[in-house]
Amino acid sequence: MNRRHAVLAAPALLLAGCAALSGRDPVRVQLAGLDPLQGEGLELRFLCRLRVQNPNDAAIQFSGVAIDLRVRGNPFASGVSDEAGTVPAFGEALVSVPLSVSAVSMARLAIGFAMGNEPRRFDYVMNGKLGGGPLGTLRFESSGELTLPGTSGAT
Repeated sequence: MNRRHAVLAAPALLLAGCAALSGRDPVRVQLAGLDPLQGEGLELRFLCRLRVQNPNDAAIQFSGVAIDLRVRGNPFASGVSDEAGTVPAFGEALVSVPLSVSAVSMARLAIGFAMGNEPRRFDYVMNGKLGGGPLGTLRFESSGELTLPGTSGAT
């Protein structure tokens, strides 16, 4: 029975080893834009546009995207999308993900703005994953600076 299990497990181990040795560079994901969406109740919603860049010589297929956005080190927004697509080899694609911002996160920022404690620019960190492709889930992290509307600078 152990020999049978070994024979069945060998292809899976070989495939996992090949994926680990593939030498693929990680995808690069950048925040390309945030557009307001209709919210419900105390929740704010945004459509987050991500620019996904593939620095590899093979296309990346994905089925589903999930992201978490932290602002000034605090959880701020999260979102998922069942969008599917392909990022071409040495190419890029735009992917849209609706984000939900909790009332607590917005209240924290609003109080800071009202007290004059919040700058008009602040750092963010975005963690996420592209799921469902032949190579499995591809995780990514991106960071940058957000500028509030009505101020100079880029998002």
